[in-house]
Amino acid sequence: MGDLPVDTPRDLSDARAAISGRGHTRRLLGLEVNMEEKSKASMHQPEPAKKKNLEELKKELEMDDHSLSVDEVVAKYNTSLKTGLTRDGVLLARAREGSNVLSPPKTTPEWVKFLKQLFGGFAMLLWIGSILCFIAYTIAYIRDPETELDNLYLGIVLMAVVIITGCFSYYQESKSSKIMESFKKLVPQRSIVLRDGESTEINAEELVVGDIVSVKAGDRVPADLRIVTAYNCKVDNSSLTGESEPQPRTPEFTNPNPLETRNIAFFSTCVVEGIYTYQVGDNTVMGRIANLATGLEVGDTPIAKEIHHFITIITAIALVLGISFGLLAFSMGYEWIEAIIFLIGIIVANVPEGLLATLTVCLTLTAKRMASKNCLVKNLESVETLGSTSTICSDKTGTLTQNRMTVAHVWYDGKIWLADTSHEVQRATFAKSDSSWAALARVATLCNRAVFKPGQTSVPVLQRECVGDASESALLKCVEMVSGGTEKMRNEYKKVAELPFNSTNKYQISIHEWSEQPDSHYLLVMKGAPERILAGCAFYLYFDEKRPVRDKFKLAFKTAYEALGGLGERVLGK
Repeated sequence: MGDLPVDTPRDLSDARAAISGRGHTRRLLGLEVNMEEKSKASMHQPEPAKKKNLEELKKELEMDDHSLSVDEVVAKYNTSLKTGLTRDGVLLARAREGSNVLSPPKTTPEWVKFLKQLFGGFAMLLWIGSILCFIAYTIAYIRDPETELDNLYLGIVLMAVVIITGCFSYYQESKSSKIMESFKKLVPQRSIVLRDGESTEINAEELVVGDIVSVKAGDRVPADLRIVTAYNCKVDNSSLTGESEPQPRTPEFTNPNPLETRNIAFFSTCVVEGIYTYQVGDNTVMGRIANLATGLEVGDTPIAKEIHHFITIITAIALVLGISFGLLAFSMGYEWIEAIIFLIGIIVANVPEGLLATLTVCLTLTAKRMASKNCLVKNLESVETLGSTSTICSDKTGTLTQNRMTVAHVWYDGKIWLADTSHEVQRATFAKSDSSWAALARVATLCNRAVFKPGQTSVPVLQRECVGDASESALLKCVEMVSGGTEKMRNEYKKVAELPFNSTNKYQISIHEWSEQPDSHYLLVMKGAPERILAGCAFYLYFDEKRPVRDKFKLAFKTAYEALGGLGERVLGK
């Protein structure tokens, strides 16, 4: 199959609690953490805010909140786990730390952007050429009103070229989305907070340092959180770190680095299982990333450097030739006005009038082609930079992909079958009526924590939102697309106990009520690493026939999952 999960370890107590039959609805409260980033350099001498660079993000946060006990954190922020902050405490915290919003970046006025397109770089050379043409025509007209209009026409054409290409460039760049807009979309709209002993739903931007916030599975974290209580809690950090596997979160201090410890959850990450509280606005890790992204000083692109170099050379050549021939004409007896006109003509003749228009049109057409492939170009000059790039290094999950997995293949009855569910048009090569597929689909549905969010019955299966990790969501969607009836199946087989997946066991087990078999009242289903599943099985299903596991089957099983792994797919056994 396609991407499947390899989860991180769970607490043993959580596993015992799951097996004992406790429900899998998670609740968690948390406390806000004071995250202040202080570089070692800033201890000795303050660094201007404008000189922020990527090194700031690499430096560890100097804080101790994650290493404090829950009682110590509560005392530090003068709050209470039972009643939360008081009204006066909220006002004081907001005055001290500010609201939970990201500060918008300093923007350049639109008229300044437009003028930069009209008078920047190569455009200035054309403006100079156009002005010189008007000067030459004016001088010639003063001497002879019947003079030719060539210089006037050329000046108008040069001016038109600059204006039109400037408008094209400004229009293309104005369509690009701003960096901060993408971060604003990550901010939760509403959050449940405990204040004055009552749980209240408020706008996320109203949260303050010290609030007690409740977050359930499927929610985005409203700010940086210090976890106080948790039960089987996991968070999807792919939007922040690119890590595809859900990361466990517990109240325990596990690492001196606050970015690595398990009792901190970060703003804008998504809760897969469980609940949490925090640091607000620009002080959050995501807020600092946003500020760094908008505050970096961007160097010139290769094409901008080449254009600048070209302008320097052309200007030097034009001036040398113009001045030389102007002096030569004056020395040969021409009047000084005629010599100046001749000088201007030589300079203008060396200006490549069509280069700017050609360059702008080519870059604009390329940007449109890239836009059709869902690749947004913020700056036209970036198109040429990408064209001269030989290697691109990037994180995959959450950056190039959306951390949405799909089932690609299934293996049963000794054969690998195509089960591509990456499109709404199903391209599976196996029969839906196969008994082996039915057994496989039952395990994929029951031994699975992912659920569809309510109110999506009219939405295509692949476009439905799920609560759960990416791999289990892929399994759920695959079965729903191929066979349907996943909700009905879960209602028929009620879950009574569960052993969650962990990296030690490398498998997940769930037990369900089963009234179909007269000699058994419960059904145990299991999924996990293929080698662990095989080690725990004495029989396998082959075309409706129960057969003992022998060396021949073990070899075929190993060959199959190694072949799928060789395709770059994550493989899960059932």
